[in-house]
Amino acid sequence: MKKSLVLFLVGLLTVLVLAGCGEKSQADVVQALEKKIEEMSGYKAKGKMTLQTGSEPQEYEIEIWHKGPTYYRVNLKNSQKEQSQMILRNDEGVFVLTPALNKSFRFQSDWPQNSSQAYLYESLVKDILNDPEAKFKVAEDKYVFETKTNYQNNKMLPTQEITFNKKDLAPSMVKVMDTDRNPLVVVEFSSFEFNASFDENSFDVEKNMSSAQIEVPTMATGDREPFAVKYPLEQPNGVKLLEETEVETENGKRVILTFGGEKSFTLIQESAEIATPASASTSTFVNGHPADLGFTIGALSESTLTWSHDGVDYMLASEDLSEEEMIMVAKSVQGQAAK
Repeated sequence: MKKSLVLFLVGLLTVLVLAGCGEKSQADVVQALEKKIEEMSGYKAKGKMTLQTGSEPQEYEIEIWHKGPTYYRVNLKNSQKEQSQMILRNDEGVFVLTPALNKSFRFQSDWPQNSSQAYLYESLVKDILNDPEAKFKVAEDKYVFETKTNYQNNKMLPTQEITFNKKDLAPSMVKVMDTDRNPLVVVEFSSFEFNASFDENSFDVEKNMSSAQIEVPTMATGDREPFAVKYPLEQPNGVKLLEETEVETENGKRVILTFGGEKSFTLIQESAEIATPASASTSTFVNGHPADLGFTIGALSESTLTWSHDGVDYMLASEDLSEEEMIMVAKSVQGQAAK
């Protein structure tokens, strides 16, 4: 009897020891992530972002700098097309820089606090903390969460899968999925440095514009080949193209597409005007907020959405479309050069 009791106690102790050495629970990992956010001073990260929203996958090199509590620098570069764009946040506001056009736009915006951001660490952790139904699993040396997203103007990307390294809780991959669970945005981190150091000009607009133009030179102001007109692949039901008008401008041509039906909107495309070096220090103020179109960052106001891509300026104007519909239409223009 005593022998059986001893064996039972030894067995129980073994189970307890093994349990103590086992995997962390979801609550443990969430608590550790929350602590990481509270204690870190910032970070530097690099990776690749792949978008499946166009006719062909688009790949971008992405570099993220964050200095707590509110400084940000996100550099997106399409190496194949020699394009880059940068989002900066400092004490003066939020800026979107397009070095190839020597242009910058300034917003009074609470970006990035107002929406999910697949490439910002604190945004990913915030989405996990805010989702009481978040799923969790352990895969070898990774922790994997599945959570709801918080894209205010895009309900078509409701869920995301976030993978962290066990060792230091750095993110390794993020997949943002559509309603059929197809990953439309994938961010793969190649490096992540917590508590990184920055110099005093790391988030300065002029310095970043100048350094970016060394890597991606400003477009030539000489002759440029006419751009191919692009048409949205998606628009609200009951809407169709009614008219297409082309006019000549100093920079080339301007094409005006008029859509109508149950709702109406106008899409204007023209060769982008390249700012002169003398105007490099001047940012155009936009009464709106940045809109992440995936392939570029646009400026969204009450009734217009403007963006630049491949040396072409676009403006979508409508009194009928919601913000979500405007972003849907704008995203579907990318990569399509035929009706």
